[in-house]
Amino acid sequence: MRQEFEEKPAGKSDWKEYLALARRLRWYFLLPLFSGWLIVSAVGWLLPAVYRSGTLILVEQPTVPQQYVVPNVASNLQDRLQSITQQILSRTRLTHIIDNFHLYAKERGRSNSEELVDRMRKDIEIELVHASDREQLTAFNIYYSSDSPQVAQAVTRELTNFFISENLEARQQQSEDTTKFLGSQLEGARRNLGEQEKRVREYKDRYLGELPGQLQSNIQILTGLQNQLQAVEDALGRAKQQNAYFESLSAQYRTLEKSLKAGDNVSVGLPALDQELERLKQQLADLSSHYTDRHPDVRKLKEQIAKTEKMQQQITADLKAKTANPAEDNSNADPHEYSGRREMSPMMEVRSQLKGNQIEIADRQRAIKELEGKISDYQARLNRTPVREQQLTDLSRDYDQSRTNYESLLAKRNQSELATNLERRQQGEHFRILDPPSLPAKPYSPNRFKLSCIGLFAGLVLGAGSAAGAEFIDDRVYGEKELKGLLPVDVIAEIPPLPTPSEERTQQRRRWMEWVGTGLMFVLMIAGIAVSYLRS
Repeated sequence: MRQEFEEKPAGKSDWKEYLALARRLRWYFLLPLFSGWLIVSAVGWLLPAVYRSGTLILVEQPTVPQQYVVPNVASNLQDRLQSITQQILSRTRLTHIIDNFHLYAKERGRSNSEELVDRMRKDIEIELVHASDREQLTAFNIYYSSDSPQVAQAVTRELTNFFISENLEARQQQSEDTTKFLGSQLEGARRNLGEQEKRVREYKDRYLGELPGQLQSNIQILTGLQNQLQAVEDALGRAKQQNAYFESLSAQYRTLEKSLKAGDNVSVGLPALDQELERLKQQLADLSSHYTDRHPDVRKLKEQIAKTEKMQQQITADLKAKTANPAEDNSNADPHEYSGRREMSPMMEVRSQLKGNQIEIADRQRAIKELEGKISDYQARLNRTPVREQQLTDLSRDYDQSRTNYESLLAKRNQSELATNLERRQQGEHFRILDPPSLPAKPYSPNRFKLSCIGLFAGLVLGAGSAAGAEFIDDRVYGEKELKGLLPVDVIAEIPPLPTPSEERTQQRRRWMEWVGTGLMFVLMIAGIAVSYLRS
Protein backbone atom coordinates (compact mmCIF):
# COMPACT_ATOMS: atom_id res chain seq x y z
CA MET A 1 0.00 0.00 0.00
CA ARG A 2 2.88 2.31 0.76
CA GLN A 3 4.24 1.75 -2.72
CA GLU A 4 0.88 2.56 -4.30
CA PHE A 5 0.56 5.68 -2.19
CA GLU A 6 4.03 6.89 -3.18
CA GLU A 7 3.36 6.18 -6.87
CA LYS A 8 0.03 8.13 -6.85
CA PRO A 9 0.30 11.34 -9.04
CA ALA A 10 -0.04 14.53 -7.09
CA GLY A 11 -1.64 16.70 -9.82
CA LYS A 12 -4.84 14.70 -10.36
CA SER A 13 -6.39 15.67 -7.04
CA ASP A 14 -6.03 19.50 -7.47
CA TRP A 15 -9.62 19.97 -8.62
CA LYS A 16 -10.82 18.12 -5.57
CA GLU A 17 -8.79 20.43 -3.39
CA TYR A 18 -10.30 23.48 -5.08
CA LEU A 19 -13.77 22.03 -4.76
CA ALA A 20 -13.14 21.34 -1.12
CA LEU A 21 -11.87 24.93 -0.71
CA ALA A 22 -15.02 26.30 -2.34
CA ARG A 23 -17.24 24.16 -0.11
CA ARG A 24 -15.33 25.20 2.97
CA LEU A 25 -15.40 28.99 2.15
CA ARG A 26 -18.79 29.18 0.43
CA TRP A 27 -20.54 31.01 3.23
CA TYR A 28 -17.64 33.42 3.66
CA PHE A 29 -18.27 34.40 0.03
CA LEU A 30 -22.06 34.13 -0.34
CA LEU A 31 -23.09 35.95 2.80
CA PRO A 32 -20.96 39.11 2.11
CA LEU A 33 -22.06 38.97 -1.54
CA PHE A 34 -25.73 38.98 -0.63
CA SER A 35 -25.25 41.45 2.22
CA GLY A 36 -23.38 43.97 0.03
CA TRP A 37 -25.95 43.76 -2.72
CA LEU A 38 -28.83 43.96 -0.26
CA ILE A 39 -27.44 47.02 1.53
CA VAL A 40 -26.71 49.02 -1.62
CA SER A 41 -30.05 48.07 -3.20
CA ALA A 42 -31.91 48.94 -0.02
CA VAL A 43 -30.20 52.33 0.07
CA GLY A 44 -31.33 52.89 -3.55
CA TRP A 45 -34.90 52.03 -2.66
CA LEU A 46 -34.84 54.10 0.52
CA LEU A 47 -33.53 57.25 -1.21
CA PRO A 48 -36.33 59.69 -2.18
CA ALA A 49 -37.34 59.62 -5.82
CA VAL A 50 -36.37 62.65 -7.89
CA TYR A 51 -38.41 63.49 -11.00
CA ARG A 52 -36.86 65.44 -13.86
CA SER A 53 -38.87 67.53 -16.31
CA GLY A 54 -37.29 68.89 -19.49
CA THR A 55 -38.13 71.06 -22.47
CA LEU A 56 -36.44 71.70 -25.81
CA ILE A 57 -36.21 75.31 -26.99
CA LEU A 58 -35.39 75.94 -30.64
CA VAL A 59 -33.36 78.96 -31.71
CA GLU A 60 -35.15 80.40 -34.73
CA GLN A 61 -33.33 82.69 -37.12
CA PRO A 62 -34.80 86.09 -38.18
CA THR A 63 -37.69 85.96 -40.60
CA VAL A 64 -36.14 88.77 -42.69
CA PRO A 65 -32.83 87.77 -44.35
CA GLN A 66 -29.73 89.44 -42.95
CA GLN A 67 -28.74 90.88 -46.34
CA TYR A 68 -31.80 93.14 -46.07
CA VAL A 69 -31.76 93.96 -42.35
CA VAL A 70 -28.53 93.40 -40.44
CA PRO A 71 -29.12 92.66 -36.71
CA ASN A 72 -27.69 95.22 -34.30
CA VAL A 73 -27.37 92.87 -31.31
CA ALA A 74 -24.58 90.53 -30.29
CA SER A 75 -24.38 87.71 -32.79
CA ASN A 76 -22.81 85.24 -30.33
CA LEU A 77 -25.89 83.47 -29.09
CA GLN A 78 -23.96 81.34 -26.61
CA ASP A 79 -22.60 84.41 -24.82
CA ARG A 80 -26.04 86.02 -24.75
CA LEU A 81 -27.56 82.78 -23.45
CA GLN A 82 -24.93 82.68 -20.74
CA SER A 83 -25.86 86.21 -19.72
CA ILE A 84 -29.58 85.33 -19.66
CA THR A 85 -28.81 82.25 -17.59
CA GLN A 86 -26.97 84.33 -15.01
CA GLN A 87 -29.93 86.68 -14.80
CA ILE A 88 -32.45 83.88 -14.38
CA LEU A 89 -30.31 82.04 -11.84
CA SER A 90 -29.92 85.17 -9.77
CA ARG A 91 -30.99 85.05 -6.15
CA THR A 92 -33.98 87.36 -6.69
CA ARG A 93 -35.48 85.28 -9.51
CA LEU A 94 -34.95 81.94 -7.80
CA THR A 95 -36.31 83.21 -4.48
CA HIS A 96 -39.43 84.37 -6.31
CA ILE A 97 -39.89 80.92 -7.90
CA ILE A 98 -39.30 79.14 -4.57
CA ASP A 99 -41.94 81.28 -2.88
CA ASN A 100 -44.49 80.93 -5.68
CA PHE A 101 -44.26 77.12 -5.88
CA HIS A 102 -43.53 76.52 -2.20
CA LEU A 103 -40.41 74.54 -3.02
CA TYR A 104 -38.21 72.77 -0.44
CA ALA A 105 -40.82 72.95 2.29
CA LYS A 106 -38.93 70.42 4.45
CA GLU A 107 -35.63 72.26 4.17
CA ARG A 108 -37.01 75.71 4.96
CA GLY A 109 -36.99 75.15 8.68
CA ARG A 110 -33.31 74.24 8.88
CA SER A 111 -31.87 76.16 5.88
CA ASN A 112 -31.64 79.84 5.05
CA SER A 113 -32.58 81.46 1.75
CA GLU A 114 -29.03 81.30 0.33
CA GLU A 115 -28.86 77.56 0.88
CA LEU A 116 -32.26 77.07 -0.77
CA VAL A 117 -31.15 79.15 -3.77
CA ASP A 118 -27.97 77.07 -4.07
CA ARG A 119 -30.03 73.90 -3.83
CA MET A 120 -32.31 75.08 -6.65
CA ARG A 121 -29.34 76.06 -8.84
CA LYS A 122 -28.07 72.51 -8.51
CA ASP A 123 -31.49 71.17 -9.53
CA ILE A 124 -31.52 73.29 -12.70
CA GLU A 125 -29.58 72.06 -15.71
CA ILE A 126 -29.15 73.71 -19.11
CA GLU A 127 -27.86 71.64 -22.01
CA LEU A 128 -26.79 73.26 -25.28
CA VAL A 129 -27.47 71.62 -28.61
CA HIS A 130 -25.04 72.50 -31.42
CA ALA A 131 -25.16 71.84 -35.12
CA SER A 132 -23.09 69.17 -36.79
CA ASP A 133 -20.14 71.54 -37.15
CA ARG A 134 -20.18 72.11 -33.35
CA GLU A 135 -20.11 75.86 -33.84
CA GLN A 136 -23.63 77.13 -34.35
CA LEU A 137 -26.06 76.82 -31.45
CA THR A 138 -29.38 75.52 -32.76
CA ALA A 139 -31.31 74.66 -29.57
CA PHE A 140 -30.96 74.03 -25.86
CA ASN A 141 -32.66 71.95 -23.18
CA ILE A 142 -33.84 73.10 -19.76
CA TYR A 143 -34.19 70.53 -16.97
CA TYR A 144 -35.46 70.82 -13.42
CA SER A 145 -35.47 68.05 -10.83
CA SER A 146 -37.96 67.77 -7.96
CA ASP A 147 -39.53 65.17 -5.71
CA SER A 148 -42.89 65.83 -7.41
CA PRO A 149 -43.41 65.36 -11.16
CA GLN A 150 -46.09 68.08 -11.26
CA VAL A 151 -43.82 70.58 -9.50
CA ALA A 152 -40.93 69.70 -11.81
CA GLN A 153 -43.12 70.34 -14.85
CA ALA A 154 -44.48 73.63 -13.48
CA VAL A 155 -41.05 74.98 -12.53
CA THR A 156 -39.62 73.96 -15.92
CA ARG A 157 -42.46 75.80 -17.63
CA GLU A 158 -41.75 78.90 -15.54
CA LEU A 159 -38.04 78.78 -16.35
CA THR A 160 -38.86 78.37 -20.04
CA ASN A 161 -41.07 81.45 -19.99
CA PHE A 162 -38.31 83.37 -18.26
CA PHE A 163 -35.79 82.39 -20.91
CA ILE A 164 -38.07 83.38 -23.80
CA SER A 165 -39.15 86.69 -22.27
CA GLU A 166 -35.64 87.60 -21.13
CA ASN A 167 -34.25 86.89 -24.57
CA LEU A 168 -36.85 89.12 -26.21
CA GLU A 169 -36.34 91.90 -23.68
CA ALA A 170 -32.56 91.61 -23.82
CA ARG A 171 -32.45 91.73 -27.62
CA GLN A 172 -34.93 94.59 -27.78
CA GLN A 173 -33.13 96.57 -25.07
CA GLN A 174 -29.75 95.97 -26.66
CA SER A 175 -31.13 96.97 -30.06
CA GLU A 176 -32.66 100.16 -28.68
CA ASP A 177 -29.46 101.02 -26.81
CA THR A 178 -27.47 100.53 -30.00
CA THR A 179 -29.83 102.82 -31.91
CA LYS A 180 -29.67 105.48 -29.18
CA PHE A 181 -25.89 105.31 -29.11
CA LEU A 182 -25.68 105.68 -32.88
CA GLY A 183 -28.16 108.56 -32.67
CA SER A 184 -26.03 110.40 -30.11
CA GLN A 185 -22.91 109.81 -32.17
CA LEU A 186 -24.75 111.00 -35.28
CA GLU A 187 -25.80 114.20 -33.50
CA GLY A 188 -22.20 114.89 -32.53
CA ALA A 189 -21.07 114.18 -36.08
CA ARG A 190 -23.78 116.53 -37.39
CA ARG A 191 -22.57 119.36 -35.14
CA ASN A 192 -18.98 118.73 -36.16
CA LEU A 193 -19.98 118.69 -39.83
CA GLY A 194 -21.87 121.97 -39.36
CA GLU A 195 -18.81 123.58 -37.81
CA GLN A 196 -16.64 122.37 -40.68
CA GLU A 197 -19.15 123.68 -43.21
CA LYS A 198 -19.20 127.04 -41.42
CA ARG A 199 -15.40 127.25 -41.52
CA VAL A 200 -15.29 126.42 -45.22
CA ARG A 201 -18.09 128.91 -45.97
CA GLU A 202 -16.42 131.68 -43.98
CA TYR A 203 -13.11 130.97 -45.66
CA LYS A 204 -14.69 131.12 -49.12
CA ASP A 205 -16.52 134.33 -48.27
CA ARG A 206 -13.36 135.86 -46.86
CA TYR A 207 -11.13 134.99 -49.80
CA LEU A 208 -13.70 135.23 -52.56
CA GLY A 209 -11.90 135.67 -55.87
CA GLU A 210 -8.72 133.95 -54.67
CA LEU A 211 -10.04 130.39 -54.46
CA PRO A 212 -8.56 127.58 -56.56
CA GLY A 213 -11.85 127.04 -58.32
CA GLN A 214 -11.77 130.62 -59.58
CA LEU A 215 -8.29 130.31 -61.07
CA GLN A 216 -9.46 129.95 -64.66
CA SER A 217 -12.02 132.73 -64.33
CA ASN A 218 -9.35 134.99 -62.81
CA ILE A 219 -7.01 134.18 -65.68
CA GLN A 220 -9.77 134.95 -68.17
CA ILE A 221 -10.66 138.19 -66.40
CA LEU A 222 -6.98 139.17 -66.24
CA THR A 223 -6.62 138.43 -69.93
CA GLY A 224 -9.72 140.51 -70.65
CA LEU A 225 -8.41 143.38 -68.51
CA GLN A 226 -5.09 143.24 -70.28
CA ASN A 227 -6.87 143.34 -73.62
CA GLN A 228 -8.98 146.24 -72.39
CA LEU A 229 -5.84 148.01 -71.21
CA GLN A 230 -4.24 147.48 -74.59
CA ALA A 231 -7.37 148.78 -76.32
CA VAL A 232 -7.55 151.82 -74.01
CA GLU A 233 -3.86 152.52 -74.54
CA ASP A 234 -4.37 152.30 -78.28
CA ALA A 235 -7.37 154.60 -78.00
CA LEU A 236 -5.27 156.97 -75.85
CA GLY A 237 -2.58 156.98 -78.53
CA ARG A 238 -5.14 157.78 -81.14
CA ALA A 239 -6.64 160.49 -78.96
CA LYS A 240 -3.19 162.05 -78.47
CA GLN A 241 -2.65 161.98 -82.21
CA GLN A 242 -5.99 163.67 -82.71
CA ASN A 243 -5.07 166.16 -80.01
CA ALA A 244 -1.86 166.99 -81.85
CA TYR A 245 -3.85 167.21 -85.06
CA PHE A 246 -6.45 169.57 -83.59
CA GLU A 247 -3.78 171.75 -81.96
CA SER A 248 -1.85 171.93 -85.25
CA LEU A 249 -5.07 172.70 -87.09
CA SER A 250 -5.95 175.44 -84.60
CA ALA A 251 -2.46 176.95 -84.81
CA GLN A 252 -2.49 176.95 -88.58
CA TYR A 253 -5.93 178.51 -88.62
CA ARG A 254 -4.82 181.31 -86.25
CA THR A 255 -1.76 181.93 -88.40
CA LEU A 256 -3.85 182.28 -91.54
CA GLU A 257 -6.27 184.50 -89.72
CA LYS A 258 -3.49 186.85 -88.62
CA SER A 259 -2.12 186.92 -92.14
CA LEU A 260 -5.52 187.88 -93.49
CA LYS A 261 -5.89 190.65 -90.92
CA ALA A 262 -2.48 192.01 -91.88
CA GLY A 263 -3.51 192.13 -95.55
CA ASP A 264 -1.18 189.38 -96.73
CA ASN A 265 -2.26 187.28 -99.67
CA VAL A 266 -2.10 183.62 -98.68
CA SER A 267 -3.23 180.51 -100.37
CA VAL A 268 -6.42 179.05 -99.09
CA GLY A 269 -6.12 175.70 -97.27
CA LEU A 270 -4.68 174.07 -94.15
CA PRO A 271 -1.91 171.48 -94.37
CA ALA A 272 -3.04 169.77 -91.22
CA LEU A 273 -6.42 168.94 -92.77
CA ASP A 274 -4.76 167.63 -95.85
CA GLN A 275 -2.43 165.46 -93.80
CA GLU A 276 -5.28 164.18 -91.68
CA LEU A 277 -7.38 163.35 -94.72
CA GLU A 278 -4.43 161.58 -96.28
CA ARG A 279 -3.86 159.56 -93.12
CA LEU A 280 -7.53 158.62 -92.79
CA LYS A 281 -7.74 157.58 -96.41
CA GLN A 282 -4.67 155.40 -96.00
CA GLN A 283 -6.26 153.75 -92.94
CA LEU A 284 -9.50 153.24 -94.90
CA ALA A 285 -7.60 151.60 -97.71
CA ASP A 286 -5.82 149.34 -95.23
CA LEU A 287 -9.06 148.33 -93.48
CA SER A 288 -10.92 147.84 -96.75
CA SER A 289 -8.34 145.26 -97.76
CA HIS A 290 -9.22 143.19 -94.70
CA TYR A 291 -12.90 143.95 -93.96
CA THR A 292 -16.06 144.74 -95.87
CA ASP A 293 -17.81 148.11 -96.02
CA ARG A 294 -20.24 146.97 -93.28
CA HIS A 295 -17.49 146.52 -90.71
CA PRO A 296 -17.91 148.99 -87.78
CA ASP A 297 -14.33 150.29 -88.05
CA VAL A 298 -14.71 150.88 -91.79
CA ARG A 299 -17.99 152.69 -91.34
CA LYS A 300 -16.61 154.78 -88.49
CA LEU A 301 -13.54 155.73 -90.54
CA LYS A 302 -15.71 156.75 -93.50
CA GLU A 303 -17.81 158.94 -91.22
CA GLN A 304 -14.65 160.56 -89.84
CA ILE A 305 -13.32 161.20 -93.40
CA ALA A 306 -16.64 162.76 -94.40
CA LYS A 307 -16.64 164.92 -91.29
CA THR A 308 -13.06 166.04 -91.94
CA GLU A 309 -13.80 166.86 -95.56
CA LYS A 310 -16.82 168.89 -94.50
CA MET A 311 -14.71 170.71 -91.98
CA GLN A 312 -12.12 171.40 -94.69
CA GLN A 313 -14.79 172.78 -96.95
CA GLN A 314 -16.18 175.02 -94.21
CA ILE A 315 -12.75 176.34 -93.26
CA THR A 316 -11.88 176.94 -96.89
CA ALA A 317 -15.14 178.78 -97.51
CA ASP A 318 -14.65 180.88 -94.38
CA LEU A 319 -11.10 181.82 -95.36
CA LYS A 320 -12.20 182.74 -98.89
CA ALA A 321 -14.95 184.92 -97.50
CA LYS A 322 -12.52 186.76 -95.24
CA THR A 323 -10.07 187.19 -98.11
CA ALA A 324 -12.73 188.73 -100.38
CA ASN A 325 -14.11 191.31 -97.85
CA PRO A 326 -11.46 192.00 -95.24
CA ALA A 327 -12.43 195.69 -94.68
CA GLU A 328 -16.09 194.99 -94.34
CA ASP A 329 -15.40 192.37 -91.83
CA ASN A 330 -13.17 194.72 -89.81
CA SER A 331 -15.00 198.14 -90.08
CA ASN A 332 -18.68 197.69 -90.57
CA ALA A 333 -19.33 194.58 -88.59
CA ASP A 334 -21.07 194.88 -85.30
CA PRO A 335 -19.03 193.35 -82.47
CA HIS A 336 -21.91 191.23 -81.28
CA GLU A 337 -22.67 190.04 -84.79
CA TYR A 338 -19.02 189.32 -85.37
CA SER A 339 -18.93 187.37 -82.16
CA GLY A 340 -21.92 185.31 -83.31
CA ARG A 341 -20.34 184.56 -86.63
CA ARG A 342 -17.14 183.61 -84.88
CA GLU A 343 -18.92 181.15 -82.68
CA MET A 344 -20.47 179.58 -85.72
CA SER A 345 -17.19 179.38 -87.57
CA PRO A 346 -15.44 176.04 -88.23
CA MET A 347 -12.73 177.06 -85.85
CA MET A 348 -15.16 176.90 -82.96
CA GLU A 349 -15.95 173.33 -83.93
CA VAL A 350 -12.24 172.55 -83.99
CA ARG A 351 -11.83 174.03 -80.58
CA SER A 352 -14.80 172.09 -79.23
CA GLN A 353 -13.40 168.90 -80.67
CA LEU A 354 -10.03 169.76 -79.17
CA LYS A 355 -11.64 170.23 -75.79
CA GLY A 356 -13.56 166.96 -76.17
CA ASN A 357 -10.36 165.28 -77.20
CA GLN A 358 -8.63 166.53 -74.07
CA ILE A 359 -11.49 165.23 -71.96
CA GLU A 360 -11.23 161.90 -73.78
CA ILE A 361 -7.48 161.77 -73.09
CA ALA A 362 -8.13 162.42 -69.40
CA ASP A 363 -10.81 159.71 -69.33
CA ARG A 364 -8.53 157.27 -71.12
CA GLN A 365 -5.71 157.97 -68.70
CA ARG A 366 -8.05 157.49 -65.73
CA ALA A 367 -9.37 154.27 -67.26
CA ILE A 368 -5.80 153.05 -67.76
CA LYS A 369 -5.05 153.66 -64.09
CA GLU A 370 -8.19 151.78 -63.06
CA LEU A 371 -7.38 148.89 -65.37
CA GLU A 372 -3.80 148.75 -64.13
CA GLY A 373 -5.09 148.65 -60.55
CA LYS A 374 -7.48 145.84 -61.42
CA ILE A 375 -4.74 143.97 -63.26
CA SER A 376 -2.46 144.31 -60.24
CA ASP A 377 -5.27 143.04 -58.00
CA TYR A 378 -5.94 139.99 -60.17
CA GLN A 379 -2.24 139.27 -60.50
CA ALA A 380 -2.00 139.36 -56.70
CA ARG A 381 -4.98 136.98 -56.53
CA LEU A 382 -3.26 134.59 -58.90
CA ASN A 383 -0.08 134.79 -56.81
CA ARG A 384 -2.03 133.99 -53.65
CA THR A 385 -4.01 131.14 -55.24
CA PRO A 386 -1.48 128.36 -54.32
CA VAL A 387 -1.55 129.47 -50.67
CA ARG A 388 -5.34 129.57 -50.65
CA GLU A 389 -5.42 126.19 -52.35
CA GLN A 390 -3.30 124.63 -49.58
CA GLN A 391 -5.38 126.24 -46.85
CA LEU A 392 -8.63 125.20 -48.53
CA THR A 393 -7.27 121.67 -48.99
CA ASP A 394 -6.66 121.41 -45.23
CA LEU A 395 -10.16 122.67 -44.48
CA SER A 396 -11.69 120.44 -47.15
CA ARG A 397 -9.85 117.40 -45.79
CA ASP A 398 -11.36 117.94 -42.35
CA TYR A 399 -14.73 118.61 -43.92
CA ASP A 400 -14.58 115.47 -46.08
CA GLN A 401 -13.62 113.37 -43.06
CA SER A 402 -16.49 114.82 -41.04
CA ARG A 403 -18.92 114.26 -43.91
CA THR A 404 -17.73 110.69 -44.44
CA ASN A 405 -18.10 110.00 -40.72
CA TYR A 406 -21.56 111.59 -40.71
CA GLU A 407 -22.75 109.62 -43.74
CA SER A 408 -21.39 106.39 -42.26
CA LEU A 409 -23.11 107.01 -38.91
CA LEU A 410 -26.31 108.02 -40.70
CA ALA A 411 -26.35 104.76 -42.67
CA LYS A 412 -25.62 102.75 -39.51
CA ARG A 413 -28.31 104.59 -37.54
CA ASN A 414 -30.90 103.97 -40.27
CA GLN A 415 -29.89 100.29 -40.43
CA SER A 416 -30.07 100.06 -36.64
CA GLU A 417 -33.55 101.58 -36.64
CA LEU A 418 -34.71 98.91 -39.09
CA ALA A 419 -33.22 96.21 -36.87
CA THR A 420 -34.87 97.75 -33.79
CA ASN A 421 -38.27 97.80 -35.50
CA LEU A 422 -37.69 94.18 -36.48
CA GLU A 423 -36.95 93.26 -32.86
CA ARG A 424 -40.02 95.15 -31.62
CA ARG A 425 -42.18 93.10 -33.97
CA GLN A 426 -40.47 89.93 -32.65
CA GLN A 427 -39.33 88.96 -36.12
CA GLY A 428 -35.64 88.77 -35.22
CA GLU A 429 -33.80 85.82 -33.74
CA HIS A 430 -36.02 84.35 -30.99
CA PHE A 431 -36.65 81.21 -28.96
CA ARG A 432 -39.51 78.86 -29.69
CA ILE A 433 -40.65 75.92 -27.55
CA LEU A 434 -40.21 72.82 -29.65
CA ASP A 435 -41.04 70.28 -26.89
CA PRO A 436 -43.17 71.56 -24.01
CA PRO A 437 -42.14 70.69 -20.44
CA SER A 438 -42.74 66.99 -19.91
CA LEU A 439 -44.56 65.38 -17.01
CA PRO A 440 -42.12 62.68 -15.79
CA ALA A 441 -43.70 59.27 -15.30
CA LYS A 442 -40.59 57.65 -13.76
CA PRO A 443 -38.07 59.05 -11.35
CA TYR A 444 -34.86 60.36 -12.82
CA SER A 445 -32.90 59.66 -9.66
CA PRO A 446 -31.81 57.45 -7.94
CA ASN A 447 -31.02 54.91 -10.66
CA ARG A 448 -31.94 51.76 -8.74
CA PHE A 449 -30.83 49.40 -11.49
CA LYS A 450 -27.44 51.02 -11.52
CA LEU A 451 -27.26 50.87 -7.74
CA SER A 452 -28.22 47.16 -7.85
CA CYS A 453 -25.39 46.47 -10.26
CA ILE A 454 -23.02 48.46 -8.05
CA GLY A 455 -24.24 46.50 -5.02
CA LEU A 456 -23.65 43.25 -6.86
CA PHE A 457 -20.13 44.27 -7.74
CA ALA A 458 -19.51 45.48 -4.21
CA GLY A 459 -20.82 42.14 -2.86
CA LEU A 460 -18.48 40.24 -5.16
CA VAL A 461 -15.53 42.25 -3.95
CA LEU A 462 -16.62 41.95 -0.35
CA GLY A 463 -17.23 38.19 -0.62
CA ALA A 464 -13.90 37.59 -2.35
CA GLY A 465 -12.13 39.60 0.32
CA SER A 466 -13.96 37.85 3.12
CA ALA A 467 -13.16 34.39 1.75
CA ALA A 468 -9.55 35.30 1.21
CA GLY A 469 -9.29 36.69 4.74
CA ALA A 470 -10.92 33.66 6.29
CA GLU A 471 -8.57 31.32 4.46
CA PHE A 472 -5.58 33.42 5.44
CA ILE A 473 -6.33 33.42 9.17
CA ASP A 474 -7.45 29.74 9.27
CA ASP A 475 -4.55 27.62 10.69
CA ARG A 476 -6.22 24.22 10.38
CA VAL A 477 -4.86 21.48 8.13
CA TYR A 478 -7.25 20.26 5.42
CA GLY A 479 -5.04 18.33 3.00
CA GLU A 480 -2.12 16.00 2.48
CA LYS A 481 0.15 18.69 1.05
CA GLU A 482 -0.32 20.91 4.04
CA LEU A 483 0.42 18.03 6.38
CA LYS A 484 3.58 17.09 4.46
CA GLY A 485 4.72 20.65 4.72
CA LEU A 486 4.33 20.55 8.50
CA LEU A 487 5.81 17.09 9.25
CA PRO A 488 9.42 16.05 8.66
CA VAL A 489 8.40 12.43 7.82
CA ASP A 490 6.28 10.98 5.07
CA VAL A 491 2.60 10.11 5.47
CA ILE A 492 2.20 6.36 5.22
CA ALA A 493 -1.56 6.04 5.89
CA GLU A 494 -4.81 8.09 5.69
CA ILE A 495 -7.90 7.46 7.84
CA PRO A 496 -11.12 8.44 5.99
CA PRO A 497 -14.15 9.91 7.88
CA LEU A 498 -16.49 7.28 9.30
CA PRO A 499 -19.86 9.07 9.92
CA THR A 500 -22.73 7.30 11.59
CA PRO A 501 -26.12 7.04 9.83
CA SER A 502 -27.57 9.82 11.94
CA GLU A 503 -24.63 12.05 11.13
CA GLU A 504 -25.07 11.31 7.44
CA ARG A 505 -28.74 12.27 7.63
CA THR A 506 -27.85 15.49 9.45
CA GLN A 507 -25.22 16.33 6.86
CA GLN A 508 -27.70 15.62 4.07
CA ARG A 509 -30.28 17.98 5.56
CA ARG A 510 -27.62 20.64 6.04
CA ARG A 511 -26.55 20.38 2.40
CA TRP A 512 -30.16 20.70 1.26
CA MET A 513 -30.66 23.77 3.45
CA GLU A 514 -27.46 25.29 2.12
CA TRP A 515 -28.58 24.73 -1.49
CA VAL A 516 -31.99 26.19 -0.71
CA GLY A 517 -30.46 29.23 0.99
CA THR A 518 -28.00 29.76 -1.83
CA GLY A 519 -30.75 29.47 -4.41
CA LEU A 520 -32.97 31.82 -2.44
CA MET A 521 -30.19 34.44 -2.29
CA PHE A 522 -29.60 34.22 -6.04
CA VAL A 523 -33.32 34.37 -6.76
CA LEU A 524 -33.67 37.46 -4.56
CA MET A 525 -30.73 39.16 -6.23
CA ILE A 526 -31.99 38.38 -9.73
CA ALA A 527 -35.51 39.48 -8.87
CA GLY A 528 -34.26 42.68 -7.25
CA ILE A 529 -32.08 43.55 -10.23
CA ALA A 530 -34.96 42.80 -12.64
CA VAL A 531 -37.42 44.94 -10.67
CA SER A 532 -34.88 47.78 -10.49
CA TYR A 533 -34.39 47.59 -14.22
CA LEU A 534 -38.11 47.62 -14.96
CA ARG A 535 -38.84 50.46 -12.53
CA SER A 536 -35.98 52.54 -13.86
